[in-house]
Amino acid sequence: MVFFPPQFQLLRTSTPDESLRSRVALLITNRNFANERLTRKGAEKDEENMEKLLRSLGYEVVKHNDLTAQRMNEVLHTFAEHPKLRDTDSVFVVIMSHGKREFVLGVNHSEENKDEFPVDNIYRHLGPQECPALMNKPKIIIIQACRGGGASDKVVCDDVSQQLPANGGGKIVDDAIRYVHKEKDFISLLSSTPDTVSYRREDLGSFLIQYIAEVFNTCSHEDDIDELFRKVRRFEEFPDNTKRQMPTKDRCTLTKRFYLFPGH
Repeated sequence: MVFFPPQFQLLRTSTPDESLRSRVALLITNRNFANERLTRKGAEKDEENMEKLLRSLGYEVVKHNDLTAQRMNEVLHTFAEHPKLRDTDSVFVVIMSHGKREFVLGVNHSEENKDEFPVDNIYRHLGPQECPALMNKPKIIIIQACRGGGASDKVVCDDVSQQLPANGGGKIVDDAIRYVHKEKDFISLLSSTPDTVSYRREDLGSFLIQYIAEVFNTCSHEDDIDELFRKVRRFEEFPDNTKRQMPTKDRCTLTKRFYLFPGH
């Protein structure tokens, strides 16, 4: 028998049915940009796949499309006040857009107009000061966006400086005072390592979202979220042997194992 200290006891033993019925997720997809050269063809497939997956996991999906950085900030602030957060056992926040190392780009981005949403703002909006309803609850963040301009290399990527494909074939596109932790019970999966690009196929959507759907649909009935993310990172069936991308787990402050299907 495996013994887990109290701080690592599984959430599956204590998750009430009410919390499962109250699950809610935020899904932001930026496809159409003011600069048409930045249009993210295939993003509609990512949106479809993620919405279907989240609903199958029991989450009500709050969807937004084609947002500026300011609107992303406002949407997250509003989401942090969602009435279901009080009863839910967890939340997902999924953002898909172009990006840079520490930013997700809004749809008005250009060289002259830096329409940039700081990734740090996600953690601030969902942290205990701005969202006490989510204190001690898992907050799963998934970001599909480039984190720089370095490419292994027709794959389109989600980096604004890499919009012209380099080479390759196929149609793939490059009451007493109480102290609490400022950032706790987060786990994030980013589509690539720092300073590298993330790839997307125009017909099937991004590599990351395809892998997440495959792994979660196959293993979420038995694996905790950390193990699911590990399996996504090991996925190596790339459609083009010249393209490589390593999804990265980031800012993991989970103190308990979280199972999407507790008790199964």
